[in-house]
Amino acid sequence: MIQIDWKPDKSLATPVYIQIKDFIKEKIETGQWTVGTRIPAQRALAQLFGVNRSTVVLACEELIAEGLLEGKSGQGTRVKNNTWSLLSSAPPPDWNQYIKRGAHQPNLPTIQDINRWEPLPHIIRLGTGEPSPEIFPQELMAQILHRLPAKIQSLGYEEGKGLYPLREELSKHLQSIGIAASPSSIMIVSGALQALQLISIGLLRRNSTILLEKPSYLKSLNLFPSSGINMVGIPMDEYGIQIPFVKQQKKKHNASLLYTIPSFHNPTGTVMSLERRKQLLQACEEGQLPIIEDDVYRELWLDEPPPPPLKAMDKHGTVLYLGSISKALAPGLRIGWVAGPEPVIDRLADIKMQTDYGSSSLSQWAVAEWLASGMYDVHLANMRDGLRLRRDTMLALLADEFAGIAEWTKPSGGFYIWLQLPAAVSLRELFEAALQEGILLNPGNLYDSLAVSHLRLSYSYASLPDMEKGIKKLAEIVRHMVK
Repeated sequence: MIQIDWKPDKSLATPVYIQIKDFIKEKIETGQWTVGTRIPAQRALAQLFGVNRSTVVLACEELIAEGLLEGKSGQGTRVKNNTWSLLSSAPPPDWNQYIKRGAHQPNLPTIQDINRWEPLPHIIRLGTGEPSPEIFPQELMAQILHRLPAKIQSLGYEEGKGLYPLREELSKHLQSIGIAASPSSIMIVSGALQALQLISIGLLRRNSTILLEKPSYLKSLNLFPSSGINMVGIPMDEYGIQIPFVKQQKKKHNASLLYTIPSFHNPTGTVMSLERRKQLLQACEEGQLPIIEDDVYRELWLDEPPPPPLKAMDKHGTVLYLGSISKALAPGLRIGWVAGPEPVIDRLADIKMQTDYGSSSLSQWAVAEWLASGMYDVHLANMRDGLRLRRDTMLALLADEFAGIAEWTKPSGGFYIWLQLPAAVSLRELFEAALQEGILLNPGNLYDSLAVSHLRLSYSYASLPDMEKGIKKLAEIVRHMVK
């Protein structure tokens, strides 16, 4: 789906529908929107442009009359012609066919909608999994950045595994949570998501199978399916992933890996108990099933620290451990890490050097200074205070507004509340109705196709006034839908 970041200027003498028509026409005539490109629905365009739908209809009708657009029943409005095809003796390349043939699958339609609407300033984001700008440590970051010029002698490419001083600091940081990992067994990545991508292409064959919790954040991505890898969900309970099903599905599918988020699980917020962690590690060691432990939320505990990581109990190199600065500090730094057996790290580092030649040197130096200076621990304490207030505020709002129509549990950390709604509520209808009110949601079926009555609510991003406004309006919409 194309993205639009333009709005008509209503202060001009030129009619708004003409401005919209000229904008679309320019996109077509310059080849930015090629033949076959699908135009957003008229209602969506009206929202993006901040105009009435009738204004968009008028603009589109003129473009259709000029032969630049065509509307087909059930297929929406698409680009019919452009300057290339009007003036060239040979037709232009059909880029849409190339797009369809691409190996990497597109995002789920709802994810595309979320990505399109999130940047708009008026949107209340009740599902966004990142820290609010309000709790960004601006003063501490300024101090960190002020120190860097004295330490950085160049900003050239780093070695394949990443900046050595950062890996040294991470080795110490991991030791504080019981993980023994030397700098040579740590690799810097551009966020934990890149680590998963490298694993998908570097360690797994097509048609192999990975096991994961059901629901799971990984299900909202097409990262593994795009590499021809199957994903099989394992049921959870209040203590985490259920071990008998792990053993069963490992045998049934000859699974190659198990992916888990044991601490403040995304999307449910569940914390895997210590006993369950021990059982899982033992089962995977006995079944020779490697584990990817995604621990990016560990430091965001609000009541008490979670049990030790699986990696801290791993004596046989069974676990690949993923961490990131994105959730606890700043996603825009794009710094994460993988800790594991050195041959695996060497393999992933080799592939990373073939794809991007290393993560940002400046960001790596900044994160190294955050850790070395002790300011990261200061920030984490402040971060927990801010998140605790947000969590308690959202829980109080849910108790006031959703009593009797929804169920949820109190998370002890992380970002998320897994809200269960009445079965009568259609998630797609709720998503669209909320969007009409300027509220952006993350439906549960993004994380499990059968989670058709859940929402992943996040208390981490929206301001407290927006949170209150959004939850109250959301409750009003839900109550109307279940009448």
